[in-house]
Amino acid sequence: MAEAQNAPVQGGTVSAGSTTAGQIAVAAESTVATRMSAPPSYDVADFPVPHGREEEWRFTPLERLRGLHDGSAVADGGIRVEISTPDGVTQETVGRDDARVGRAGKPVDRVAAQAYSAFEKASVVTVPKEARPEEPIRITVHGEGGTAYAHQVIELGAFAEAVVVIDHTGDAVLAANVDYVLGDGAKLTVVAVQDWDDNAVHVAQHNTLVGRDASFKSVVVTFGGDLVRLHPRVSYASTGGSAELIGLYFTDQGQHQEHRLLVDHNQPHCSSNVVYKGALQGDDAHAVWIGDVLIEAAAEGTDTYEMNRNLVLTDGARVDSVPNLEIETGEIVGAGHASATGRFDDEQLFYLMARGIPEADARRLVVRGFFAELVQQIGLPDVEERLLAKIEAELEAAV
Repeated sequence: MAEAQNAPVQGGTVSAGSTTAGQIAVAAESTVATRMSAPPSYDVADFPVPHGREEEWRFTPLERLRGLHDGSAVADGGIRVEISTPDGVTQETVGRDDARVGRAGKPVDRVAAQAYSAFEKASVVTVPKEARPEEPIRITVHGEGGTAYAHQVIELGAFAEAVVVIDHTGDAVLAANVDYVLGDGAKLTVVAVQDWDDNAVHVAQHNTLVGRDASFKSVVVTFGGDLVRLHPRVSYASTGGSAELIGLYFTDQGQHQEHRLLVDHNQPHCSSNVVYKGALQGDDAHAVWIGDVLIEAAAEGTDTYEMNRNLVLTDGARVDSVPNLEIETGEIVGAGHASATGRFDDEQLFYLMARGIPEADARRLVVRGFFAELVQQIGLPDVEERLLAKIEAELEAAV
């Protein structure tokens, strides 16, 4: 793929940069991007109805949200949630008055607030202190038509370790909030797969609160749906926490896939690393990636980096990629960001074809290699095999 400085972009932003202590660079758009148009709140009335001109909504086709943004959506559908927990892990269904609900963060836009106000029961999965289940926790969310609201909480006690797989399938218009709460020294890996039917709409805010010396790893995989808009947010409860946010998406004809991330370095001596990759094909395929990193004045010793890369496979696809970095202290270890969008690297194709590989097969190999480093980090063979098969199926359709 072409380097950032000369990659062709369709409707997007290409940038690359790095910052170390004494070399502070603040992105021009960062203040707008990390400060939403309304303060975080659990009350939907605190958020004005978006019109598409707001910074956080300007890339989203509001008419395709099916009324989630303006209050006209009626909870007339349902989702079937199945949770498989290993020994020692508990699962409860609680009301909104439970103290664990919303602890990781408040809604930051009207859809998230609507989801918080409208859900009836929340599911809470708890991994007790020092527990290390050998098998992953598996959560299946299957849409059964209509509009639904949901809330999921996953909490790890001190020094616990767990892997969670959340799988979204079926057809639904779903607005949800997901809370991840990590105790001191805990380690949590979450794999969230969006493999919806073609007509589904999924809008969700993921809130993560990382405890002292805790480690959080998120792998977000988006394939299906008419419109998917995910908003992962990370903050730190104390020092020494680390967060790794990995994402891959394959945007097909007519799909809108939007990933808006915020890592709020609000505590000293924490780290974060963000890597998202996407491929697009077909007319009106639209991918949006917004990566916001805020280093607050108190967050001395921060080490952070974020990167987004996109591979445009056909004409008619559009990418908007905007990394934002806002730094309020010069006492950091390092900070940087990069974004690149381009077509196939002709040299790579020539190299493969010169060795007798047909062009179509060569293109598939390039795309597989583009995603391989992220898929291999999942660490669950069954999930990895499924995702590679899905990528192959997408490529068979157009490459």
